[in-house]
Amino acid sequence: MSDCTPFTQAGYIGEDADVCVQRLLAASNFDVARAESGIICLDEVDKIATAKVSHGKDVSGEGVQQALLKIIEGTTLQIQAKQERGGGARGPGSSSGGGSPTNSPLGGGGVGTGSVGGGVGSSGAAGKDFYNVRTDNILFIFTGAFIGLQKIIMDRVSRGSIGFGQPVRASNAPNQTSLKGEDELFKKFLPFFTSNDGTEQDHNPLDLVEPGDLQKYGLIPELVGRIPVSTALSALDEEALVRVLMEPRNSLMRQYEQLFLLSGVELRFTSGALREVAKAALGMGTGARGLRTVMERLLGDAMFEAPGSSVKYILVTEIVAQKKQAPIYLARGQQHKFHAMLATEEEEWERRTQNVSEGPEEVQSFEQYREKAKASGVA
Repeated sequence: MSDCTPFTQAGYIGEDADVCVQRLLAASNFDVARAESGIICLDEVDKIATAKVSHGKDVSGEGVQQALLKIIEGTTLQIQAKQERGGGARGPGSSSGGGSPTNSPLGGGGVGTGSVGGGVGSSGAAGKDFYNVRTDNILFIFTGAFIGLQKIIMDRVSRGSIGFGQPVRASNAPNQTSLKGEDELFKKFLPFFTSNDGTEQDHNPLDLVEPGDLQKYGLIPELVGRIPVSTALSALDEEALVRVLMEPRNSLMRQYEQLFLLSGVELRFTSGALREVAKAALGMGTGARGLRTVMERLLGDAMFEAPGSSVKYILVTEIVAQKKQAPIYLARGQQHKFHAMLATEEEEWERRTQNVSEGPEEVQSFEQYREKAKASGVA
């Protein structure tokens, strides 16, 4: 796993593009055979898009993309095994050496060169070991947020909204990756399009990405041509954010519960409050990271008021999560009241969700409408 943000063109301050192969070799314990069949994930690849610079040279954009071309296509790189700061061996089979120690950051533990296992191309002075690694069979995965790419796609595939009978498309936020009511548009471009039983379906504009869109975004054609498969991920919905908030072993909810428990305070959230927290985080457009922002805003005052006071129980209900009411504080002897309020809120939430899931029966024909009118007493 490597981040493309610090990558620069060779000869400039920063990391060279072949550092990703060096990290793969270190992760495989300097086993060249394992490294040559490994997987490299280059994150934040959208940050190396070609910059619109009026002067100078784009050393962190197009220069990095050109440096990645040969690595992706397949070449032999000579990787130097650098000594880690903590000392110790660089790879399997390397000896500690019996020479005198040196203070050089590029040298080994001693002046002499230790014996290293297979895959070493050459060894030089001061303990520098070189490995020849071929990148033909290495799987490269490029990931990135690509903020604004959906606007480029929609400008290409959508028609104008000027004139009678033309659809008027609302201006979407730059980070919005789902559209509703665009079945006809996506049916034209997506293969194997199936509607969800006539219901309104969410669509992701990034599913329609083409190499030309990536070139407009700032990637050079040579790099785009070496990435044959492209796929898109949709943003987390409300249900997924609730699961992120509750299900992980070190979930955000358990962190705050443990934080209050250190002061002898029990913190509980109702199901409706969890939904409101997820809904508020979804509106921020920052993904799962927005959950902590919402939690800090809800519990900011309680984290200072509850410790050292008579408060032993804190209940966050749906109304509290909507910021219409302060968190409910209860003292030591009010445990039964605390659990009763929690049970009442959960029963109310279950009743509401059950009514919504059942919903009113939909009228499909005029005969059904007439029967419903007779049943309700309408002449």
